[in-house]
Amino acid sequence: MSRRITAVAGLAATSLLLAACGGSSDDGGSTGGGDSTGGGSASGEAVSYWLWDANQLPAYQMCADTFTETSGIEVEIEQYGWDDYWSGLTNNFVAGNAPDVFTDHVSQYPQFAAQGQLLDLTELIERDGVDLSIYQDGLADLWVDQEGARYGLPKDWDTIAIFYNTTMTEEAGVTPEQMASLEWNPEDGGTYEEVIAALTVDENGVRGNEPGFDKDNVAVYGLGLAGAGGGFGQTEWAHYAMSNGFQYSNQNPWGTEWNYGDTEFTETMEWWRSLIEKGYMPTLEIASSGVSLQESYGAGKYAMVTEGSWNTNAYMTLQGVETALAPTPVGPTGERASLFNGLADSIWIGSDNQENAWEWVKFLGSAECQDIVAGQAVVFPAVKSSLDLAVESFSEKGYDITPFTVHVEEGTTHLAPIADNFAELTAIMQAAGEQFLLFQRDADVYTEANQQVNALFE
Repeated sequence: MSRRITAVAGLAATSLLLAACGGSSDDGGSTGGGDSTGGGSASGEAVSYWLWDANQLPAYQMCADTFTETSGIEVEIEQYGWDDYWSGLTNNFVAGNAPDVFTDHVSQYPQFAAQGQLLDLTELIERDGVDLSIYQDGLADLWVDQEGARYGLPKDWDTIAIFYNTTMTEEAGVTPEQMASLEWNPEDGGTYEEVIAALTVDENGVRGNEPGFDKDNVAVYGLGLAGAGGGFGQTEWAHYAMSNGFQYSNQNPWGTEWNYGDTEFTETMEWWRSLIEKGYMPTLEIASSGVSLQESYGAGKYAMVTEGSWNTNAYMTLQGVETALAPTPVGPTGERASLFNGLADSIWIGSDNQENAWEWVKFLGSAECQDIVAGQAVVFPAVKSSLDLAVESFSEKGYDITPFTVHVEEGTTHLAPIADNFAELTAIMQAAGEQFLLFQRDADVYTEANQQVNALFE
C-alpha cells in the first residue's frame, strides 16, 4: 500500500504507489449514482460511508444491512475508483461535505490528521470498552499518531505473493514445489531468476535460458512490472529489499532517518533492473503504456507477477488463465519477506452524525462484520478469530492462500512505513526510480534521493 502527506499534490503522488492495500483494478462508480463531489449524511440518522474497492462493496453492503437491522441506523455506501476516491475526499473536506465515515489508508491518515480532518477515537474506544487485542498484532498501532491519538479501527490486512500462470510453468518444466521454495540473491538472482528466465519466451519461441534468446523481441516476460514503486514498493521491490536486510528508516512508524542509499537497497534495485536488461522483465515504457499489470498478465504477456492479497479474486477469475500462488522468494537474510499493511475506517471531524458514525465504525471493526467479510473470500479480516473463516472461504473457491498467510505464521512481515512528509518523500523516490529504470541514472540516484528525503526531516 504508500503514504503521502500534503493535500492535492499528495494525492497525485499516492496514485503512483500501488493502489496499495485493497486497491481495485475496477475504477467503479458511486453506488448512489452521484459524482465524487458530494458526501455527508443524506438523511437524519443515516451514516454516509465511502470505500474504493468494488470487489469489497458487496461484503460491506451485507455488513451494512446487518447493522441496520440490529441498530436501526441506515448506512448509505458510495464506492469510487482509487484516484477519484482521494481527490473526492480532499474536495469534500474543503467544501465541508465529506462522508461521515470512510475507508482510510496508512498513506493518507497522517496528512488528514495534520489537517484536523479526523476524529480521535481514543475516548470512544475507552468509553465503550473496545478490545483492541482482537486484531492481528501490530494492525491497531498503525493508526496511532505521535501524540497518541487513534484515527481508525482495523478492518483487514494484506501481504504479497506471486501469481503465476500454471500452463506456462508446466510448459517450462517448473513444478509447484519449485515455485514454493524459490530463493534469490543480488549477485545472480538464485533459483528465482532461473525460473524467471525459463518462463520468458521470445517471438521465435526461444526461452530466456536457452541459446539464441532474443531479448529485444519478447513475447512473454517471465516477470511483470507495475512501475517504479515510489518510496513504498509494496508490490514491486519491497519484498526483495527487505529479505536482503533493508529497512525503510530508523524506526517505524514515524521514521526520521531513511535508508534508500544503503547497500541492501541499492544492490537489490540493481539486480531488479538487470531483469530488464536481460529481457526477462518489461521496460518501464511498456509498463507505463496504459495497460495494467493485471490486463497484461491476463493477456498472456507475463508469466508471473508479484501482487497483493486484495487482488486474489481478480487474478484467480481471469478468463482463459489458470493461476496459482507461490510465496515471495527467500532472500540473503534466510527469510522471505512481505509488507504487512491494513486498512481502517475513520470518522470525519466535521460530521454532524458522529455518534451514529462511531456505532458504524465499531461494527465494522467487530468480529460480527469481519466474519461476514471473511465469508465472502475477498480480503483477510483484521480480527484474529475471523481468519480461519476467511481461509476456509478461499479454500472453497479452490484457492490455496498459504503464500499470503505464511508471512504471518513465520513472522516475516514488515509493517508498512508511516511518516510525516510522505507525499514529498514519494515524489522524490518516484522520480529517482523512474530515472533508474529508464537507465538514465545508475544506483547513485537513490543515494542522492535519500539525501533529499532526509532533508525533509531535518
